[in-house]
This record gives sequence, structure tokens and C-alpha cells, in this order.
Amino acid sequence: MPKFFVPTNQIEKDKIVIQNDDVNHIKNVLRAKVDDKIDICDYNTSKNYVCKIEEIEDKVIRCKIIEEIDSNVESEVKVSIFQGIPKADKMELVIQKSVELGAHDITPIEMKRCVVKLKEKDKTKKIQRWQKISEVAAKQSGRDIIPRINNIININKLCESLEKYDLVLVAYENEKFNTLKNELIKIKNNKKVKIAIIIGPEGGIDKSEIEQLEKYNAKIVTLGNRILRTETVALSMLSIIMYELDS
Repeated sequence: MPKFFVPTNQIEKDKIVIQNDDVNHIKNVLRAKVDDKIDICDYNTSKNYVCKIEEIEDKVIRCKIIEEIDSNVESEVKVSIFQGIPKADKMELVIQKSVELGAHDITPIEMKRCVVKLKEKDKTKKIQRWQKISEVAAKQSGRDIIPRINNIININKLCESLEKYDLVLVAYENEKFNTLKNELIKIKNNKKVKIAIIIGPEGGIDKSEIEQLEKYNAKIVTLGNRILRTETVALSMLSIIMYELDS
């Protein structure tokens, strides 16, 4: 059964109230009944609870906390994905699978070679939809957080944010020598690290953007001899990083 998230203000002593879309999911999809047990996470504190359903109403489900449980789902390696905006279905796939694989947050980037050009009035709706996809993926994979989908930014804003990361990786098809493994070896013994992954859209990253990122100490890496689709890059890099560092 997937995990459900509630804010702290819906938790009182040994009681938890579930509202909104989760009520319909629990009632009509999972067909849960009174006395069934479900896992609930406080998304403000990441505390996890095993709960028993006590009441099921049209818009509210009330539960009793049976026990608080320890969870070690979240990695000490915090990976942020900066994804050049691809076509809609590809962005949704990147978000869904990146959340399942452990991404801490995801930021859509407007880059020179982006085919998709979003109007300002459409950006808020896109972020809301993408955030919902993150939430569903976090529930399904048992995360202790709902990774945030940040507001869309441009390459200049991206560069301004890079100083807070221990390692900034840029996947670039024209890089032939510096591998992802080379860069990960340098931080292999660090227990808590913040890593940024920067990925171009379908058309790749423009050379001028690569030069700009290098000025901010980004490490340009190759992922091998084959050129990967943009929606494959985040999944490949996340899997490798978690395998190498999340131990």
C-alpha cells in the first residue's frame, strides 16, 4: 500500500485526519475499510506512522496512530536535478522516475535549445501539475519527503544557485574524456554531499551555455560513447550516484 502524506496541522496527539484527493484514493481505489492499517508521513517533519482507520466519511478519513516508525528511506546524498525543459510527456517521465530514484528536488530550466517555449501564464499550471506527479511518485515509492518542483528558471539564475553544491555535474555529449566516475571518486568518502545534475533538453546544451557553466565550476562529464535521450540522462546519473555514494 502506498504511503500517504499529511501536514503537521492534521496530526493531533494520537489522531491523524486525512483530507482531499487521498480520501477518494483510499476509499475507492484501495477500497480500505475501518480497522485497516495504513502508513502516513508528516511531510513537514518526515515522521512516519502506522495508523488504523477509525472513521471513513465522504471528505475525511480519521485514523489512530498505532506507532511511530523509524525510516531510512532518504539518502544523505542530496541530488538536485536541473532539467532543460523537454516536451511535456518527457518532463513528466523525468519527474516521476527521478522521485522514485531519490532526487531531492527538480528544477526546470529554459535553455537555448529548448523546443518547448512556455508562456508566463502557463508556467504556474505546469509547476502545479509536475508537483502532483512528484507527490504521486513519492507516495508510491515510500519516500519520506515530496520532492519539490521548483519554479522555472533560466541559465543565468541557474549559475547563481550553483555555489551551494559540493559538486555540479553537466552531462554533455561532446565531452570525451572526463567521466562521471572520475568526479564521483573525488567525493567518495564524503557522507553528506549536495550534488547538482544539469541536463540539456532534446537538442542538447549549447556550447555557450557549457562555457558559462564552466565559469561556475561545473564539471562537464561524458556518460559513454552512446548519446542518451534527455529523459534517460537523469535516470542514468541518479542510479549511478546512488549506487556509488548512498551506502
